[in-house]
Amino acid sequence: MNPQKNEDTDLDSEAARRALDYYLNPTPPRPNLDNKLWALQPGVSSTEAHDHALALLRCAAATAHETAVHQDGMTREITLALMHMVNMARALLEHKQAVQSEGK
Repeated sequence: MNPQKNEDTDLDSEAARRALDYYLNPTPPRPNLDNKLWALQPGVSSTEAHDHALALLRCAAATAHETAVHQDGMTREITLALMHMVNMARALLEHKQAVQSEGK
């Protein structure tokens, strides 16, 4: 037997869940220029940021390579393509660094 439901006072469970989600789990704000996910520490030089970016790209390429070793088919091809793009970005930064060193 179903319990009687008073339409004026009883809440629909889905409506109650939506109301609780609205108040207890608000949608997080989207990142923008004023709301950054991360930022460099004050005083970090352009050279330090450049060197750190190169190190991150080296790590990303190594991670992609190790991941590709354990895959096959299209997934492996996509991972190797990702590794190639990371290596291309790293090569561009290394070239820029070499050109700047020659100019000094």
